[in-house]
Amino acid sequence: MADSPVAPHPDQVPLSLYVHVPWCVRKCPYCDFNSHALEAEPPEADYLAAIIDDLHHDAGLVQGRPIQTVFIGGGTPSLMSPDFYHRLFDALGQVLQWAPDAEITLEANPGTVDQARFRGFFQAGINRLSLGIQSFNRHHLQVLGRIHDDRAAHQAIEAALNAGFGNFNLDLMHGLPDQDPEGALADLDAALSWQPPHLSWYQLTLEPNTEFYSRPPELPNDDRLWAIYQAGADRLRVAGFTDYEVSAWSQPAQASRHNLNYWSFGDYLALGAGGHGKITLANGHIQRYWKTRQPGAYLNRIGSRTAGTQVIQQDELALEFLMNALRLRDGVPEPLFAGRTGLPIESIAVILEELRTEGLLERGRIQATERGQRYLNSVLERFL
Repeated sequence: MADSPVAPHPDQVPLSLYVHVPWCVRKCPYCDFNSHALEAEPPEADYLAAIIDDLHHDAGLVQGRPIQTVFIGGGTPSLMSPDFYHRLFDALGQVLQWAPDAEITLEANPGTVDQARFRGFFQAGINRLSLGIQSFNRHHLQVLGRIHDDRAAHQAIEAALNAGFGNFNLDLMHGLPDQDPEGALADLDAALSWQPPHLSWYQLTLEPNTEFYSRPPELPNDDRLWAIYQAGADRLRVAGFTDYEVSAWSQPAQASRHNLNYWSFGDYLALGAGGHGKITLANGHIQRYWKTRQPGAYLNRIGSRTAGTQVIQQDELALEFLMNALRLRDGVPEPLFAGRTGLPIESIAVILEELRTEGLLERGRIQATERGQRYLNSVLERFL
């Protein structure tokens, strides 16, 4: 039968690793990530032991596949010492295989680092930083609850460069309370002065279970938000950046390989409290799973720290794939659909043709047009 699924083979799906560090100095009012304010020093030895025990329970999922990229997120991973990461990578290397050119990214908060700490991270094997700047405006940093000011933001970037990190991302928000296009451009210009290879530039949104959701600040209206986006996008394109993904901008050949693996429906192991993973199993099934969320429970759990698993059903695979792939500005080649889902492209051919005829998808690839990007939710609803 033409429409019979062919199970994807795990060896043909790139594998990444996500490690979650759940602690931070202070919970930001906009943050809905699994982060917990910590008044004392983080329990590094206990957390390392828990992560390694967690990995041993998950080792069978890996089947000897090499890790192409690592992303250490949080929380504030830069709260942990360089020694923690030396020991972590030594331990991981005893269980996992690494691609020779593995991209290893650490999220860092400018209020928790200095040049010596950055140098220690670099020596531990981390070769890419993602710096949570959010804004270079002192007032906006205070409103966002950040523990650093504008001066500390610039100092952190300089320290990272001096420590050897030529590959780095700057996180910036726009659409901040009382922000206008000029203010957003000032933030971008401050970032561009450091010639970053990569920028994450995304709009502040009010997420449930956050302080901002309970007590929302007054945000710019839709017209101002659009003016901010248009002005900022123009500035970034003139500077040589491409928005290769909805909120990720990079210089040529500097896109985050970890991001690209996510959006092209690759696999990723998950370690650490609240981490989420996706794995193609030996039987061809694709499984999502998530770890125990509360740090104390993760530390004290005996046995597997996986809190839940969910096999993606065959009738959900197309939408799951497209929700990721269509975030990419250039989309993905058509054969990747079958390679990652096991479904023949014919299973969605009728809908693809309809969307292409309507000018929402490009021909020859699975890729949204400019108009399709603007109406992406409507495009995806067609695959429900």
